[in-house]
Amino acid sequence: MSGANSSSVTTEYFILNGVPGLEDAHVWISLPFCFMYMIAVMGNCGLIYLIGHEEALHRPMYYFLALLSFTDVTLCTTTVPNMLCIFWFNFKKIGFNSCLAQMFFVHMLTAMESGVLMLMALDRYVAICYPLRYTTILTNPVIAKACLATFLRSVMLIFPFTLLTKRLPYCRGTLIPHTYCDHMSVAKVSCGNVKANAIYGLMAALLIGVFDICCISVSYTMILRAVVSLSSADARHKAFSTCTSHICAIVITYVPALFTLFTHRFGGHTIPHHIHIIVANLYLLLPPTMNPIVYGVKTKQIRESIIKFLLGDKLGIT
Repeated sequence: MSGANSSSVTTEYFILNGVPGLEDAHVWISLPFCFMYMIAVMGNCGLIYLIGHEEALHRPMYYFLALLSFTDVTLCTTTVPNMLCIFWFNFKKIGFNSCLAQMFFVHMLTAMESGVLMLMALDRYVAICYPLRYTTILTNPVIAKACLATFLRSVMLIFPFTLLTKRLPYCRGTLIPHTYCDHMSVAKVSCGNVKANAIYGLMAALLIGVFDICCISVSYTMILRAVVSLSSADARHKAFSTCTSHICAIVITYVPALFTLFTHRFGGHTIPHHIHIIVANLYLLLPPTMNPIVYGVKTKQIRESIIKFLLGDKLGIT
């Protein structure tokens, strides 16, 4: 505690308790998380390098994919190393400002991830509905502005979380029953009124998640109409196959997110708390782990680029 008059309302650190009720199993829980993290880092860094290295991948779709990979690997890196320190070495203490910083980056990067998925849906809409104008509509300046706007939206909507949480008095102790500093998990430690935090958190979720899902839904509705109107079955299959990787990424990202949101708000008394914590960690780890695998398996150009990169010299491919 700090300050003579404020010792009951402020704190210098928090204690992250990991997965409450499963402390004896922390080492075993850490193994799949560690394995997923290694796959996420190697897969996403490999995708970023491949997109930058291969001339054939210098297209809008892959620029957005590179941004998604960068966002994913940064997101899981903000939480997993600290989580593993809790599980392996019992290093549970985190400074107050460090906790707020982690909270900001976790929520900002998840908002950024949602925004990039929306941009990728718009990219597929332009590619399928306006194929002849694809490169003239999605020029490099347009892509840069869209990515910058998505980043600024995430920062501006998430930064108030930090201010709202920092203003709260903390006099109920320092224990946070979580593996990382989540907005409401930190706010609930406070003995102050967290109604503003809850309302703003819901507003931010609506402004980011609901808006992005609506844009994605509209984009795919237009894509479906365009694909159905094609005369050739082969052309329909080819057109829609370009979207399968992105659809998988949407499912992998939004299903755990929606599960976490609904169980947190409506199933708090029926679902054990440790299930909430494990799903919240999977929500941050599953997309970064699976997205490189999905795009590597389902995207022909990426598969060919990987083969060319790995075997090009031996096969004489240039």
